Amino acid sequence: MDAKDILGLPKISLPIPQEKKSRPQKDSQRKPDGISREVYALTGGVAPLMPSVDVNQLKKRHQPENEKITWEWLSFTNSARKDDLKLYHWVRVVNGAPPTGDYSFAKYNKSVDVIKFTDEEYEKHLTDPSWTKEETDELFDLCERFDLRFVVIADRFSSSRSVEELKNRYYSVSRAILIARAPSPADVSSHPLVKEPYNISQEIERKRALSMVLSQTKHQERKDAEVLSEAKKIMESRMAAKAAQDAELAVASNASPERMEKTTALVDTASPSNIQATSGVAPLMSMAENAAAAAASLRAMRVYLRTYALDKMVQAASSSAGLRTIKRVEQFLQELKVNLKPKVPTKAVCAEHLELRKEILTLLNLQKLLQNKEEGSSYRESSYTETPDTPKRGIDQDRTFVPDSVSFGAISTERVGKRDQKRKGPGREAPSSPANSNKRPRKLKATDS
Repeated sequence: MDAKDILGLPKISLPIPQEKKSRPQKDSQRKPDGISREVYALTGGVAPLMPSVDVNQLKKRHQPENEKITWEWLSFTNSARKDDLKLYHWVRVVNGAPPTGDYSFAKYNKSVDVIKFTDEEYEKHLTDPSWTKEETDELFDLCERFDLRFVVIADRFSSSRSVEELKNRYYSVSRAILIARAPSPADVSSHPLVKEPYNISQEIERKRALSMVLSQTKHQERKDAEVLSEAKKIMESRMAAKAAQDAELAVASNASPERMEKTTALVDTASPSNIQATSGVAPLMSMAENAAAAAASLRAMRVYLRTYALDKMVQAASSSAGLRTIKRVEQFLQELKVNLKPKVPTKAVCAEHLELRKEILTLLNLQKLLQNKEEGSSYRESSYTETPDTPKRGIDQDRTFVPDSVSFGAISTERVGKRDQKRKGPGREAPSSPANSNKRPRKLKATDS
């Protein structure tokens, strides 16, 4: 028995309360300004097709108090028209004074100045067997009327002429008139019609190539792209092979047998007098080697600036020289009033500048070689003119030359004799000489006393 039996309630199990699933909250969109709540509710939150702007957000233009602005329906004339037609439009009038001046859009009326010619000029300079005078007059009238729009002119032209033929006739006639009216051909040489004449064959070929490109299918475009990519790979492989071949040739030329024989001959004939001479030839040889290596490295590059190539070649030419020599070269260029770097680095200017630097380096090396030669010859002359009493270089004077006038008693001579005995060693006798015969009695006299 439970509480339900006591109260007389039916034994029915109560349903288990289920947890309520939380609904995702809708993103609340803020109502834009300038739209009423009812209209925004009808749109369902979708952005309006036309932008709505609140009038209060616009900047109010400051209007002076003494200005009275009205809009009036007034007539106007356009200077671009030749018939004096009067039209009407709304005009902003300030304080009752209408605006004056030409129509504001008349400045955009631009026309082409077509050259006119007379009958005498046509007979002298403009006759052409394929064109009559009437056709030429009609062509120039249409060019003036349609502002050189040759597609429209070809459509309006009476006879069947192509656009290229019309262009060729117009530009050839204008060019001939300009040259005929000028005092000399040099006066109109800078005019575009004279400087760059119209080429009808090139124009026809250009349009034909353009029509071929535009009429290609997708398959033809893919094939053309594949051909171009293959051609690019072939060019790159050829350039790499050429660069490797140039590098091998440079190495082979540097290690040629003749050069090896020359270098061995220079080493074999080296002596104290010509070592300085061979040192002057070495910079010239290394300069050529460095220039060849720099040229090979530049050929390996696909694209480079000419100033960069000039700097590389200058560094290669000056690599064997010291800092003092490079400064002397720059000082030499300044004395010649030549810029250290060309202002207009064309190919010819860079080549001449590099050649000048090489010649200056060669001159400085030759001057150094000449100075070394002169110093060597002066040294040899001074060695031949030495006096007999002058002691020779490399001989110990303390050991072999002891003058009598410098001996201070018997003590000094005794020290000299003992020092000679120590250097000769035990069991060796000194060779008989006048110097030894003179020193020995002095030594005995000293010991006896």
